[in-house]
Amino acid sequence: LPTIWVAPPRIAKPGENWILQQVRASEADGYLVRNYDQLQFFAQDRCIGDFSLNVANPLTADYFQQRFGLERLTASYDLNITQLEDLLTSSPPQRFEVTIHQHMPMFHMEHCVFCAFLSQGTDYTNCGRPCEKHEVKLKDRVGSEHVLKADIGCRNTVFNGTAQTGAEYVQRLMELGLRHFRIEFVNETPEQVSKTIHCYSQLLQGKITGSQLWRELKLQNQLGVTRGPMGVSGLRS
Repeated sequence: LPTIWVAPPRIAKPGENWILQQVRASEADGYLVRNYDQLQFFAQDRCIGDFSLNVANPLTADYFQQRFGLERLTASYDLNITQLEDLLTSSPPQRFEVTIHQHMPMFHMEHCVFCAFLSQGTDYTNCGRPCEKHEVKLKDRVGSEHVLKADIGCRNTVFNGTAQTGAEYVQRLMELGLRHFRIEFVNETPEQVSKTIHCYSQLLQGKITGSQLWRELKLQNQLGVTRGPMGVSGLRS
């Protein structure tokens, strides 16, 4: 049966347990934990470790699974395909989850752009929560627009405007035993979400190839898609 997992904020500061209590009140099937505070807080719940735990080798994977009993671990986003293959061949592949489609989070900050530029207030008590009413993008030096989102703790994350896909590597990862793949969305429309999920479903069922999906995604998205760190060539010693 399908399950629903909730992701708490990336950072948890002292005195912010009320946020985690709100997350737990959702009574989700499980939680995507991002840091050590959350590992402790959700210790009695079903948990998957997110990429921010930086699992890039078997030793780290063993530590998190044995110490905290996580059901799965998200492979580090720093790994290229060669390094990811090495991880899956040196550790049981069923313990891992790989994000194969996402807008890469580029940086996470305490400063709230929404409050600073779209409000006369100073914090969440008097800003009027413009983050719930407006969409904000940051334009870089070459004119690309990157999506800005605020979390419940008023911290902001900038997501790359160009989606990243590992479609061309899915077949190889499945051959290595990987069975858990993640697709993440930021500001896509319901229609875009539905179409993208359908395309990846066809890929996982072997009805289309990774190259075909790559071309389809480039046509679907105004900014195209990129291979990201996974597509960086690795050097073997």
